[in-house]
Amino acid sequence: MEVKIGVQHAPREIVLESGQTPEEVERVVADALAGKSQLLSLTDQHGRKVLVPADRLAYVELGEPAPRKVGFGAL
Repeated sequence: MEVKIGVQHAPREIVLESGQTPEEVERVVADALAGKSQLLSLTDQHGRKVLVPADRLAYVELGEPAPRKVGFGAL
């Protein structure tokens, strides 16, 4: 699933493909926003960890990745 994270005072959002379920990601985000943890910690499909300070989160968007279009089709 695709996860987009907006960080305060950062010009770009963080986009990653996570192997976690939407419910797991939502629980981790809720824990970070509730103050249960200082960091939002997510792991992407390649095993890399993304750590964001919980007090700097602007938004988190969860969704399915858009399929990539290949070929010369009509636009």
